[in-house]
Amino acid sequence: MLSPAFLSKLRGILPAHCVLHEREDLAPFESDGLAAYRNVPDVVALPENEAQVAAILRLCHAEKIAVVARGAGTGLAAGALPIDGAVLLVLTKLKRIKSLDPLARTAVVEPGVRNLAISEAAAAHGLYYAPDPSSQIACSIGGNVAENSGGVHCLKYGLTVHNILKLRAWTIDGQLLEIGSDALDAPGYDLLALLTGSEGMLAVITEVTVKLLPRPERAQVVLAAFDDVAQAGAAVGNIIAAGVVPAGLEMMDRLAIEAAEAFVHAGYPMAEALLLCEVDGVNEEVSDDIRTVHDVLAASGATEIRTADSEEQRLKFWAGRKAAFPAVGRLAPDYYCMDGTIPRAQLPHVLQRIREMSAEFGLRVANVFHAGDGNLHPLILYDVNRPGELDQAETFGGRILELCVEVGGTITGEHGVGLEKIRQMCTQFAAPELARFHAVKAAFDPAGLLNPGKAVPELHRCAEWGAMHVHGGQLPHPELPRF
Repeated sequence: MLSPAFLSKLRGILPAHCVLHEREDLAPFESDGLAAYRNVPDVVALPENEAQVAAILRLCHAEKIAVVARGAGTGLAAGALPIDGAVLLVLTKLKRIKSLDPLARTAVVEPGVRNLAISEAAAAHGLYYAPDPSSQIACSIGGNVAENSGGVHCLKYGLTVHNILKLRAWTIDGQLLEIGSDALDAPGYDLLALLTGSEGMLAVITEVTVKLLPRPERAQVVLAAFDDVAQAGAAVGNIIAAGVVPAGLEMMDRLAIEAAEAFVHAGYPMAEALLLCEVDGVNEEVSDDIRTVHDVLAASGATEIRTADSEEQRLKFWAGRKAAFPAVGRLAPDYYCMDGTIPRAQLPHVLQRIREMSAEFGLRVANVFHAGDGNLHPLILYDVNRPGELDQAETFGGRILELCVEVGGTITGEHGVGLEKIRQMCTQFAAPELARFHAVKAAFDPAGLLNPGKAVPELHRCAEWGAMHVHGGQLPHPELPRF
């Protein structure tokens, strides 16, 4: 527990209403979007400006108090899960768009600004911010940087790291880092890429300069139904091989289709798999690409192909995909959302293996993912009220991530590692690589006070988990307070 003396010093930095300490005020912050893992924080600090952030960090450094930074809480890997004896530093009050330059096509924003709010502010200038996670109506840009978030259009326009130029960030001892440049490149090591995706372990971000893009002249979506999931997976590679770089290329299986259609009424056909392929650009280019996509889908075995004939229909097609996560919540009391990435050529094989594992574990899976870049989001359905089902879902999810590594992929695409995937980091990386990660962490945060215990496992934990795995044992996550 944090001492009264420390809390008194914290209240000296922030207004009284910005320090939450009563149980009923703390409960809303007990988890991020991975609600299976919960821990009520000891205290929540809600700074209103950058100077307060720096002062809080200096205080925590002096008192050797850990800090867990949190944005909107939409993360799905327990990366912002509070830990005992730490300050939960919530940055949602830093929500100003400080400047927007339509000529330079940049915006300078605070970390609490919602992802979608950037595009809304830029719309008057015919511009927008490209990364669009499904949670973009709520997720904050600071959290997007921390997790290197993507979205349905990341295939063509890239992840967060490809769409930011500069950061202002503070180390645990309250030193300001100004990283990046307005230019296309900057001298020295690429610290901008290092901090992007660092999950709050290296510094606390207080300002982000993002790139803005002009709205394309035309965007059009093709929807294709398949009676075989593996065929749909193969079609993804065929589209890319035909020379088309879609703005978005998404896939859903039957369970996800049924859930999304019942929820949004997007007009989806009932099929074993559905592909949504969006192309954008100048009018003539889009027309050529749409014809190519039609031909490829037909040759790949699509049973039905539709092209959105209006902007309203295009948005409706996407509405079903973007609402798939909440829609699947209607199918079971709980679901466990995985996040792994594989080479596109492995899609048919991996989808077949997930189907086989679903039967083995006796748990249904709805597959919704960014097929174009191989970023899978299997949603494992379970009921936490049934003894052992959460453990089963977690073990199943771990097997999926290990399969991703086995076929040449990685254990995350955009959700980060947090606490959820920390065991699979031992599968992905060898001990020397993990040691280098710890060295980078120590260079920024020698005392290990920023988001400790997340993202990078201790080497002795990998040895323990490896021994359990070899002997067929089950070792639950001891760090994760669960239902």
